[in-house]
Amino acid sequence: MTKTNQQQDVKDAVRAAVKSGDDVHQQVKDITLKALTKRQLDIENIKSVTEAVIKGTNEGMTDHGKHGKEVFMQAATALDDALATAAEASALAVEEAASKVAEYSEHDFNDAIKDIQDMEGMFIDTLEKVAKDSNQVVADIIGDFIAHTRQNGTSVGEQTLIALDALKDLPKISKDIILSSTVATTSTLAQIGSGILLGIAESLKTSHSNK
Repeated sequence: MTKTNQQQDVKDAVRAAVKSGDDVHQQVKDITLKALTKRQLDIENIKSVTEAVIKGTNEGMTDHGKHGKEVFMQAATALDDALATAAEASALAVEEAASKVAEYSEHDFNDAIKDIQDMEGMFIDTLEKVAKDSNQVVADIIGDFIAHTRQNGTSVGEQTLIALDALKDLPKISKDIILSSTVATTSTLAQIGSGILLGIAESLKTSHSNK
């Protein structure tokens, strides 16, 4: 499946979930986590899924009238929670890779950690981008949510701080390491992260279904 097709599928699924008004938070969180595990867990994939979720939410809100804000909050916080889980998985991938430090360069770790650092900003930037292309009612709802997150923080921002704190004591990597094309790279870190995220997502799904 191409990236464009995946984006469209995610957007359609989120739009249907939001339109239904039924357990929107859980539906959107499940859709987001599933989409994130379809490809490598890198910032480009995360950004693509984030855009699709927000656009789908935007399109699904049209049937909810005065309840639109409440529905949007459910969907947006679900996305925020899913991104926090992605940040956790990415950090665990770096920790796992650090145990095989000879296979990675300092550049690989720095890129992976930067991706984690960028997640909250990417989330807010994507919200702002969608707001600009929305009608005034939706733009105001998104604006209120952004203002709320700037005052109170986000789940992904909180998880990012936890992740970066856990990673600050990683073994220092020799600057003399030279990577050949046959050894692990940032791409492999993203693959490890995707596998870890899939495990976390399955665990969360099982936990929710047992409630």
